[in-house]
Formats: sequence, structure tokens, C-alpha cells
Amino acid sequence: MKKLITFLSIFTTVAILALPVAARNSIAQPDNAFQDACSQEAKDALYASIRGNLKDNQAKAYEDAKKYLACPPGAEVSEAQQKIIDYLKNFVGKYEAATKKTQYRVLIYKEKKYAEGYAMGKEILAAEPDNLQVLVDLGASAYLLPPLKNDQLTAEGLGYAQKALQMLEQGKTLEDWNPLASKDEAVAYLNYSIGALTLEKSPAAALKNLIKAAQFETILKKSPYTYAYIAGAYETGPYAQMSEEYKRLYQGKDETPESKLMLANINQIVDRMIDAYARAVALAAADPNFAKPKVGWNDSLVQWYKYRNGDKTEGMDQLVAGVLSKPLPPEPTPLTSLPPTTPAVGSPVGNSGNGNGNAAAPTTTPATTPAGTKPAATPASTPAGAKPAGTPKPDKPRNRFRP
Repeated sequence: MKKLITFLSIFTTVAILALPVAARNSIAQPDNAFQDACSQEAKDALYASIRGNLKDNQAKAYEDAKKYLACPPGAEVSEAQQKIIDYLKNFVGKYEAATKKTQYRVLIYKEKKYAEGYAMGKEILAAEPDNLQVLVDLGASAYLLPPLKNDQLTAEGLGYAQKALQMLEQGKTLEDWNPLASKDEAVAYLNYSIGALTLEKSPAAALKNLIKAAQFETILKKSPYTYAYIAGAYETGPYAQMSEEYKRLYQGKDETPESKLMLANINQIVDRMIDAYARAVALAAADPNFAKPKVGWNDSLVQWYKYRNGDKTEGMDQLVAGVLSKPLPPEPTPLTSLPPTTPAVGSPVGNSGNGNGNAAAPTTTPATTPAGTKPAATPASTPAGAKPAGTPKPDKPRNRFRP
């Protein structure tokens, strides 16, 4: 903004000095008694106010210039008056172009007027498609858009996040990351936005973005919503795909080394889901803001924990108590051979287990919509807004991702 003020100060000073002497001499001093807002006396007063505010209060100068230009020029316009009109039009255009690059940020970060802010940012990008500052601001906040129920705007926000992240990965950078704390925070929120907005259609791909978002030391790493989303991405992505494949290939048939290997790979996914749900429950703790979604997360944790532990919950509370002291596990590497000893596991399909005393895996259905979001003052100062509601009870599918 300081650069903007300096630029406009130089521009307007030069423009005034360039006016003919006759024009400068014809400007009257303000007269507070005038009644006609477009009388010559009123316009002269406005012009004097504009000149007086150019250095220290350009917003006031801009408003006065708009008022001046709103007045009809009259039947006859002298050369000196036309120069003033042309100068003011130029000033207004320059001011609007310059302030647009800061005003959209006020709308998004301070006033939470996302539709208006994104519309203004879109105008900037139409002229400057590679403006990284605008792309980062719009992309990092894109996860806040779903509650507006504007599919086109949400799709545009996703596109901004993807392009901004690509540019950062290619080595592009910003001089000032404010209001984000750093490049790392920008990368975290861009990944979160991409993951949250693609979870419905591409959960396996979204999972990679969500795990990446949780790697950086930002508020996202401490938000239960982040891990509920990760659990949901595992469940509706790799688990759902592998579970269906297991059912197609092996259900109702004798156990084979191949079926046991696939089951071991499936259970690696289930273990990641258990870890993620445990983190969501642990971070929600006793915070009343998370009371409602925590119920769903805990239900999911219990179901999947029982599936992997013979229908028992012993040890689950200890898991929750200690899970945050451990790093978030990465996506599991697919097993190509069975480990020397394979713990007892349950069948990933059906409702009666596999006869070894383990609980059956909860059934799963694809998510139909990303979670709702909770608008925030700035990406740097609010937890992510995703609010998955947990896994369905066995044999009773429901939408897991609506609040």
C-alpha cells in the first residue's frame, strides 16, 4: 500500500503541475455555503479538496474525484476544465486499478465477503493470469467456498489453488506472505483446499494433498477436521476400491495366499483409518465446538478398532491418549508378499467375519459431497472447516461427510 500511495502521489503531483497556469489560477477556494453540488463553486471546492488530500488521504481524494466527475460537464467546457476532467478520470482509473489489488484481500480476510472478494480477484487474474499473490490468496481460502453453494465459484477456487501450488513447486515465491505466516503455511492451505474440494470425486488423490497439508507446523496440523478428512479419504478411496476387488475375487471362496495378501494390504489401510480417527478424537477432546462431529468420529474409531481387534476395544483409550505424540503415518507401501507372521484380521466384506473371531468390517459407500466449511477471518487464524460426520454403522450406509 505504501508503494501505491507513493506512486499515486507522484502521478497526481505531476498531473497538477502540468495543468495550464490559467486552469490552476481559476480554481476557487472552498465555499462551505454553496447549495448546488454541481455548481462551479462546488466543483472548485471539490477540486481543491482533491489537491489537498492527494498526499495523506487518497481515499478521500478518490471519493471527491468521483463526485466531481458525476457532475454534468455543461454545455460549454473550456480547455482548462477539460484538462481537469481528463486528469481526474485518469486518476480515478489508476486509483481503482491499484486499490483493487489490495481491496480483494480485505474482502476475503477481514470482511469474509468471499463472493465479492473472489469476483475482484478474478478481474485481476483476467489481466494478470500469473499473479501469484492473488492465486495464493484465493487458493488458500478456497476450502471456505462450499457453503456459498456456488459450484462455478468453488471450481474456480480449486483451479486457483492448483495453479498456485504448481507455481510454488516450480520455485516461484512472494516477497511478503502476510497474512499467511510463511511459504510453508501457504503450501499447507493450498494442499488442504485441493484435498477438501476433490475428496468427493477423487478421494485417493485428495488423500495425498490432505496428508501433505498435515505435515507443516500450522493450525491445520492441530485441527481434528484435517484427520477426519484423511480418514474419510482412506475409507472412500483405497479401502473402498480394494474391498470391492476382494469381494469380487475372493468372497465365498477358500482362503489362498493371494487372498491373504490382499487382506493384509487392506488392513494396512484400515490401520491408517484408525490412526486418523484417533487423532480427530484426541484433538477434539472436550472442546464444545467439536462435540457434534466428535460423536461420529468416535463411533467410526470404535467400529474399525473392533474390526482389527477381535470385536474388542481394550487399548483404544490408550491409543487416543498417545496418538498425537507420534508422527502421522504416510500412505502404506503395498505389500508384495506376506510378512512372516500375519495377525488375525477380519474379512473386509460381509457381516459375519471370517470365522476367526474378528468383527466384520463396517460397510462403506462413496461420499457424495465434501464436508461443509466454517468461514474464518484468515487461513492463518482458523481451523480448517471440514466436518466429516464419521463412518456409518454396519449395514446402514449414510452420508459421512455432511455436518
